[in-house]
Amino acid sequence: KKLTAENIQAFRDKFDIPIDNNDLEELPYIKFEKDSPEYKYLIETRQKLGGFLPIRKFDEQPLNEPSSEIFNKYKLGSEEKKLSTTMVFVRMMTDLIKDKSMGYRLVPIVPDEARTFGMEGLFRQIGIYSAEGQKYEPEDADQVMWYKESKEGVMLEEGITEAGAFSAWIALATAYYNYNFPMIPIYLFYSMFGFQRIMDLAWAAGDAQARGFLIGATSGRTTLNGEGLQHQDGHSHMMSALIPNCVSYDPAFGSELAVIFKHGISEMFVHNKNCFYYITVMNENYHHPSINPEQEEDVIKGMYLFKSSKKPQVRLLGAGSIMNEVIRAGELLERFDLDSELWSVTSFNLLRKDGMEIERKNLLMPRDKTIPSFVESKFQGATIPVIAATDYVRGYAEQIRPWIKSPYLTLGTDGYGRSDAREKLREFFEVDAVSIAKAAAFSLFKDGNLPKEKLDNIYKELGNNPEKPNPWEV
Repeated sequence: KKLTAENIQAFRDKFDIPIDNNDLEELPYIKFEKDSPEYKYLIETRQKLGGFLPIRKFDEQPLNEPSSEIFNKYKLGSEEKKLSTTMVFVRMMTDLIKDKSMGYRLVPIVPDEARTFGMEGLFRQIGIYSAEGQKYEPEDADQVMWYKESKEGVMLEEGITEAGAFSAWIALATAYYNYNFPMIPIYLFYSMFGFQRIMDLAWAAGDAQARGFLIGATSGRTTLNGEGLQHQDGHSHMMSALIPNCVSYDPAFGSELAVIFKHGISEMFVHNKNCFYYITVMNENYHHPSINPEQEEDVIKGMYLFKSSKKPQVRLLGAGSIMNEVIRAGELLERFDLDSELWSVTSFNLLRKDGMEIERKNLLMPRDKTIPSFVESKFQGATIPVIAATDYVRGYAEQIRPWIKSPYLTLGTDGYGRSDAREKLREFFEVDAVSIAKAAAFSLFKDGNLPKEKLDNIYKELGNNPEKPNPWEV
């Protein structure tokens, strides 16, 4: 990779560079006299380019806080209706598009799956952008929500090209400094087709200080039943954790999602923080509870107490769609007179980041009393076993182990996806309610707080197969 002495001499001769043969090996810098034409040319050219160092010149333009009314109704839960978090997000985004203060800055982006995500209502409302307008009759022209393209369209429907859609997202996510005009791009994709297929572009987005939302829909290894290896994502949050300025969440309920979405807009476009959000949503329909306003700060930090207990014997942590399995596991344990405390974890990634930051702060500023991490502050004063279950690989929940001082057992979906019903998939990967309840009972037994006879009774009633193969080896 280095030039030989002969190469350097030939280069010097070709461009008539004033360096003596004796100095060639040192490759000295050439300093032009200030009154020389070369010096004047370099200075004038640098001035035209804006100076000697690369710098982004743009006006920080804080947007107004979005109306709380847009999000408040979703914080109240779904009452008797069963909804998916994907459906909740699309409705919330649609409401935000109608907001006069910032709705015109929103650009939904999908790579082909608009109908899958329930976004066809946007076809008529804002249209699909096409530089040449609609030049054909779409296949669904006889439907109410037909595929409407126009020059005035807003939504980007990129076809089956995740790389193309993500590139469009980056262009919009960096518009705040490239064009001095903040835009709010929202790219919705199958989570398996997101980070796994365009991780390099996601890394580039972080490097470019992009601002916007990536929505990993139909996320989790078991939420999209019947699609198997191709669609079932159990590791995207591990990939998003690698990008320093990517803020990722895996909310279980629409109420949590509303808190996170509003906070993301405020952080990126009101307070102008250089980060982007990755939020996973599911396509499974279930009831959504309301959120207590006092818990919203904990939702943002990464976890909150979903159900308390006066004398809990075990703590159950859940995330995403598996939170419902955690709730059912708590009910199973009640049958055996075992009380549990339930926690909804919206981001193991952020809990880990908080733990690292506090750990570093204590290291750099030693004191008599160390500052506890967020996890430690919530679990302090108790050594009861903690069980965590998610729809992602065990490594996702393992991230917070250093800050849990009691026995900690993680359940996850390590292995390849497969086609089956959700119930069977969760039983197979051992993240269903029965598996969580058994893990809790075993932890209590191992800790000396459950007699062997009672453990045997629980296993017998819930069912147990010691010969079942490891899910990640099948």
